[in-house]
Amino acid sequence: MRKKIICLVVIVLSLCVVPNTVYASETPPINNTAKAEDIPEEIKIMLDRLNEIKSIEKSSLSRLEKKELRKEVRAIKKSIKASGNGIYISSGAIIIILLLIIIL
Repeated sequence: MRKKIICLVVIVLSLCVVPNTVYASETPPINNTAKAEDIPEEIKIMLDRLNEIKSIEKSSLSRLEKKELRKEVRAIKKSIKASGNGIYISSGAIIIILLLIIIL
C-alpha cells in the first residue's frame, strides 16, 4: 500500500513539471547599461583605479604589494556596491514575507 502511494506521488509530481521552452526573439534585447553621463564622478574615479590595477603587471610586485592591491580592490568594489540604489532581499526573507502574507 505504501509503495503504491509513493509511486502515485512521484507520478503526480512528474506530471506537474512543465518544461520551459526558449524562443528566439525577433527584436534585439534592450541594453540597460548605464551611460557615462549617469555614473557619478566618485564611481568613475573608482572604476578608473580598478582599471589601473588590472593593467599593472603583478608578477613584478612583491607579496606585500599584491596583498595591498587585493585589499584596495575589495574596498573599492565594496564601496561601489554600497553606493548602488537597489534594495537587496535574500530568498529566505522573501519566503518569510510570503508566508506572513498568506497567514495574515
